Amino acid sequence: MTTTTRRRLAATTAVLALAATLTACSNADEPASESPAAQESASSEETGEATEHNAADVEFAQMMIVHHQGALEMAELAVERASADEVRTLAERIAAAQGPEIELMSSWLVTWDEELAADAEHGGMDHGGMDMDGMDQGEAMAALSELEGVEFDRKFLELMVAHHRGATEMAQTQLAEGADPDALALARSIRDDQNAEITEMENLLRNL
Repeated sequence: MTTTTRRRLAATTAVLALAATLTACSNADEPASESPAAQESASSEETGEATEHNAADVEFAQMMIVHHQGALEMAELAVERASADEVRTLAERIAAAQGPEIELMSSWLVTWDEELAADAEHGGMDHGGMDMDGMDQGEAMAALSELEGVEFDRKFLELMVAHHRGATEMAQTQLAEGADPDALALARSIRDDQNAEITEMENLLRNL
């Protein structure tokens, strides 16, 4: 090996050693790269996303429980008395949906250490549309109990349309004022589902 070749090899070795040293220093100074999941978690902690309930959440759950109980009472009577299969099927669907929602909202109130339901007598049954065509829950049930056949079907649908409109108003208020993510999601579901059922009931009324 010539002297020139030895000098070139020595120079190349030195350059490679220097590069390795610089790379090691650079890696030591830079923090390790985080996974997307870790970055998202850190981002959530920094933004401090709200997860606690507020007074609007409590009122929504308390009043919607009372409201749903009224709908269940009407729906169960319709399952027994409705003359049209479509009306009976609708009543069964309303009862099947609102029963579990009552249980869900009740569980929230227990978790929040709040009263399970607002006082129906003093809290105002007209709240959130509990007034149905000028009648409260008791008057509506009394009126339905006196009817049979198509007359019952029509009155049930008319009262339930008014009842649903009250629920959608309550849900809209919750969406504007609430804070709990689960309560907001339920309010959105109630608004969308009951608006669809209002359209369905109005179509049934036109065909009775």
